[in-house]
This record gives sequence, structure tokens and C-alpha cells, in this order.
Amino acid sequence: MKILFVADPLSAFNTYKDSTFAMMREAARRGHEVWACEVPELMWVSGSRVTAREARRLVLTPEAVASSAGTKLAVWHHIEERGPLALADVDAVLMRKDPPFDSEFFYATHLLEQAEREGAKVFNKPSALRDHPEKLAILEFSQFISPTLVTRSDAAIRAFHAEHQDIILKPLDGMGGMGIFRVKADGLNLGSIIETLNKQGAETVMVQRFVPEIAQGDKRILLIGGQPVPYCLARIPQGSEVRGNLAAGGKGVAQPLSDADRRIAEALAPVLAARGLLLVGLDVIGDKMTEINVTSPTCFQEIMEQTGFDVAATFVDALEQGVAARAADAAKAASAFHAARTQA
Repeated sequence: MKILFVADPLSAFNTYKDSTFAMMREAARRGHEVWACEVPELMWVSGSRVTAREARRLVLTPEAVASSAGTKLAVWHHIEERGPLALADVDAVLMRKDPPFDSEFFYATHLLEQAEREGAKVFNKPSALRDHPEKLAILEFSQFISPTLVTRSDAAIRAFHAEHQDIILKPLDGMGGMGIFRVKADGLNLGSIIETLNKQGAETVMVQRFVPEIAQGDKRILLIGGQPVPYCLARIPQGSEVRGNLAAGGKGVAQPLSDADRRIAEALAPVLAARGLLLVGLDVIGDKMTEINVTSPTCFQEIMEQTGFDVAATFVDALEQGVAARAADAAKAASAFHAARTQA
């Protein structure tokens, strides 16, 4: 297969932990062509197709192909070829741009959706990326979440705090634990935190009852091709920190899914897969889901390094199956269209 990764700059990859690198490494091991571009390089012009202006064909070094999870590599690829590449001319397009889900990300999903109309096979499906903002997507599955408020209202936040006493406030467009605040029963700095997050009522904020099981970790549960990976990564806050995110200094500990983890995962996995979400990362604290991550879920390498379970191989298996399924669907649709025209 010819696979195009729409990703962040290659120079920013940390090979010892990057999940996109793990995907590329597994694809290369299987003999697939690995291509990469960045979101700003996507373009469309009348009379043509959605194209990556400066796509690069990557050849991974022998050291990179042979490397194990958690390996730091100073040099891991060289560029074999570069130039314009129509997205419909590859077998699979993987959207792996990290959050935030800002206006440019939103516009990129529309370009990717146009590429789909031109015949490209995009994973995760662009419309599904738009329909599942990572903080708000949990509202659909409210049976699995802690008491939650989504609002711009200062008064509503204060009332929620008065009811629940110990709360977490966070922006809807944050990532890596950025902008997350905890306010305990004393309400210390609540007014200032509200002003900081809602910008005097101009921006919407999510507020949730604090879940004390964060001390045991904020668990990342991966769903691949409609099935849960049997291990999660518990990201455990360190010191006085309330955030378990690895980017905020949390310690990652891989562990088997608990019964509660599996119950949530098995309820959501087939629903989200049917919507075109090949890869999803659920965040769960205790038995409460806090986020549904669809833009660029991670933790492949940490789980592989600690448990031996090859997440990247499982993902590429699912990708190969997904490409074959979409090709079969396209052939079936074309056949039906041809038959209808013949009858007419």
C-alpha cells in the first residue's frame, strides 16, 4: 500500500514515544510505501484534486525499522522522493495532526472530505473528526461520565461548584492538560479562573465534578477497528499535580483493562467504528469517562514497551482491513450505478 500521513513536522517527532512514528515503522516493515505531508500543504484548485503540494516519500533507516518501542533515534529516515501528490492516488490517508482542533484543523477536514469525494480513503473519516470534538463527544454517552456542565455562564459555574464542592474546569480546545484547574470546597480563586477560561462570557467552558481516582491515573484506552486494546496506559499525576497527562509530567503505567474500562470500551467501540473512526482514545478516571480523543490518539509505544502488546501492528492490521473494505464498498457502488444506468 501507499500510505500518506498528514502529520506534524517530521523534525518534531520523538521516536521513543511517538505513535505516528510507530505506525510508520510497522508500515515500513510490511513493505508499504510511507509518505508524509503537513496540513498547510493541502490544497485544491478548480479542475484538479485535493493535493499535498510537497509530499515526501520516506525511507526509514534500517535502525529505525529494526528499533523497538521506546528507542531514541537521532536519524530515522531519509527522503527518497518529494513533490505534489493527489490524495486520491494513495491507498490510505492517515490524518495524524495533533490538536488543537482549531479553525485550520476544521478547514483541513473539509479538504480531506473533498478528497474522499475524489476517491481517497481517509482515516479517521473527516466528517467523524468534525462530529466528535474531544471534550464534547462524551455528552452523547452521559451514562459513563461524572456530573458535567458545559456553559459560558459565570452563575451556572458557581452554582455547579456550590452543589459539587470539588470541581475541575477546562477549556474545550485544550490539549495535554493545558488550562485545567481544580477548585475545592473553599472556592479559592474560582472567580479568577472563570474569567480566565470563559473570557468574560465569550468562550464556553466544561466543568466536571472532581474524580478522586485520578490518584490511580487518567487511563488512555485505545479502540482500534471497533475493538478495545486489552491494555491501557494509566497516566499518574506526580507530586501535587492534579493532571496525569504525560505532557504535564504524569507517569505512564500500562495495565490490563478493568471490568469498568472494558464495559465502557465495548459499549463505544462498535458505535464509533461504524462512524468511520478507525482509531479512538478514551480517557477514563476510575469508572468515569472524561474525553473521547479522535484527532491523533497516542500511547502506542508506552503500552508496547511495558506489556509486549504490539499496538502498531494491531493498528496496521485494522488499516489494511479498512482499506480493503472501503475498496469493496466503492466497487459495489460503482457496479450498482452502472447497472442502474444500463437499465435506464
